[in-house]
Amino acid sequence: MPSPTRDAQVIDTAIRLLVLGGFGLIALHLMAPLFGLMLWAVILAVAVYPVHAWLAKRLGGRETLSAVLLTLAGLAITLGPVAVMAAQVIEAGTRAMTALQEGHLRLPDPAMIERIPLVGMRLAEAWRTIGGTLQALVAQMGPVLLATGRLVLAKAAGVGIALAMLSVSVVIMGLLFRPGPALVAQARRFANRIFAPHGAGFVDLAGATVRNVSRGVIGVAAIQALAAGIIMVVFGVPLAGPLTLAALFLGIIQIGPGPVLIPVIIWAWLQMGTVLAILFTVVMLPVMVVDNVLRPLLMARGLKTPMLVILVGVLGGMLAYGLVGLFIGPVILAVFYELVTAWVAAGETAEAREAPAEAPGDA
Repeated sequence: MPSPTRDAQVIDTAIRLLVLGGFGLIALHLMAPLFGLMLWAVILAVAVYPVHAWLAKRLGGRETLSAVLLTLAGLAITLGPVAVMAAQVIEAGTRAMTALQEGHLRLPDPAMIERIPLVGMRLAEAWRTIGGTLQALVAQMGPVLLATGRLVLAKAAGVGIALAMLSVSVVIMGLLFRPGPALVAQARRFANRIFAPHGAGFVDLAGATVRNVSRGVIGVAAIQALAAGIIMVVFGVPLAGPLTLAALFLGIIQIGPGPVLIPVIIWAWLQMGTVLAILFTVVMLPVMVVDNVLRPLLMARGLKTPMLVILVGVLGGMLAYGLVGLFIGPVILAVFYELVTAWVAAGETAEAREAPAEAPGDA
């Protein structure tokens, strides 16, 4: 029969756990509306912190000034080029919807396609064959396309809200730079309580994975999109802003900018002179494939986790959780991979220690 002292200890522990659980539930409830903002702020802070440390050192150790400058730069990027490109996408979609509604939407003239070298005549002939059917299909599907377009534009209208939320995350990111080292130390202590003795290593692994994914996925996609956008503006390609944003999005989700840039190259052969079209193609092709070289180098830098694990985490996280899954997915898979590796290594070590002790008995 349990002693009264033991019963009192059980009751005391239960009350403590109940109170602690209640506080934890209330805290989670209070943080739930801000979870997305805080998660993005932490991801941004982890990704940008090396830049903050470098800039603060160049500014004579003035961390506050470095945080303010990086915050202003982030807000300028968020509310500047990204907002302009998003507005151009909405404007282009609105024009297309108006043309479809008024019956002014027409398929391109097949005569334009004939200018494409080598295959132009065959493509134009095929286009004339199916062009009438496509035009009739567009006319017949007009109401469905209009309803779908309105839904897409309604979703696109939420881009402004998303940009505002991202701007708030950028501000929170700036506020996290100063207490960053102390917060990381607390995270390591907490992780050690759960995953001792590897917890601190897992926190460092998570930070390195976020930074590598930022460089290898977001950074490479941004470089590609920026280079493609500059080239399109220089060569006078219409709708350069929406096309750049589409290339950025496709690069982030690991499809690559090819589905955007290949049609642009074809358009260049239709609308530009031969010399300009050749020059445009020669300049644009390296931009289209540079991610195949840069991404593996940047994502694997400084990590012992296999590249395949990181890529699966990026793609799986993107499909499961959207854009934020780009960072959550590889972090979870990388930590899980290291946990399994440590567990297997610990088992092999234990077997190796027991083997010499069993050997004399076996003899």
